[in-house]
Amino acid sequence: MTVTAVHKDANALTMTLTAEFDASPTRVWELWADPRQLERWWGPPMYPATFTKHALAPGSHVEYHMTGPSGDQPRGYWDVLEADPPRRLVFLDGFANADGSPNPDFSRNKGRVTIEPIDERRTRMSIEFQYASTPAMEQYLAMGMEEGLTGAVGQVDAILAEGVTA
Repeated sequence: MTVTAVHKDANALTMTLTAEFDASPTRVWELWADPRQLERWWGPPMYPATFTKHALAPGSHVEYHMTGPSGDQPRGYWDVLEADPPRRLVFLDGFANADGSPNPDFSRNKGRVTIEPIDERRTRMSIEFQYASTPAMEQYLAMGMEEGLTGAVGQVDAILAEGVTA
């Protein structure tokens, strides 16, 4: 499995997932930059994602929904704060209502993606979420965010094995 660690820090209000891949940093970045590839792994295996708006540039807004086994479609969005291909992506993550408006029942979290070479053929990717408060962190973890993100990233190796690039 590609996921090598998940670390939760209650003091810093963060959860960080680390994964390693047999691919270059540029190829790993493509998994974020190409919405059709991102759809194949962003949601947990039972909740595939569909991106309806996607641009990874500072100031851009990304919109998506995931489709569950019973047909439910939770919606989410990112406001992109930083994009430094193929090294870094920073965004504010949030849940949305059916009409796309922000869902006030959930706080927004800061997501930080770091992609760095390990050696000539391997890359490390870390995805850190920083929560607004202890109750917010507890809410997201109780909803299964750790398991969902681990399952989602666990799908990346199969995409990389296909050898397809954007």
